[in-house]
Amino acid sequence: MVALLWQTMTTFDVLALPGKHNEKRMQETKLHCKHTHITRRKATSLFLFLSSPIPFHSQQAYAAESSILDMFRMTVPDQTVEEAENGIREHAMSLVQVKDLLELESWKEAQKELRKSASYLKQDIYTIIQGKPGNERPQLRNLYSKLFNDVTGLDYAARDKDVPRVWKLYKDIGVTLDDILSKV
Repeated sequence: MVALLWQTMTTFDVLALPGKHNEKRMQETKLHCKHTHITRRKATSLFLFLSSPIPFHSQQAYAAESSILDMFRMTVPDQTVEEAENGIREHAMSLVQVKDLLELESWKEAQKELRKSASYLKQDIYTIIQGKPGNERPQLRNLYSKLFNDVTGLDYAARDKDVPRVWKLYKDIGVTLDDILSKV
């Protein structure tokens, strides 16, 4: 099958010319199988899929097994709720300390520090939210969303050097952080 696909993909005939030549080329770029309509593009995709180094298993995946989706988790591997609770105050303080860089109007440095401290804080808060009972999660998720939307806005405002917006968002971040820390 792969040899047939490869032979079909490497068949180069007359370039796309109007008339009979174009029709001939279109016919030769399709596999000659009954009741199939596989074009060169589909054949190339299939060939690349079959020759892929990624192993594909025909077995059904179970929730208990680790999967490729584990790479996209928000939590740090093996981070417990207790570790997140211990680290949240430290990471919140480093986020608040961005104020010194903002006062100096060192915008690039402020953005770098903001992103670094926000990413650690994001992991901590997400882990804590996952450890909370279901009825407490919606309020914490709303605060989480507001906090990191404001952090993103502060990043953009620092990039644009929009001083009034920077200070408004910084104040909003402080208020939201206080709300989150009081509920954790």
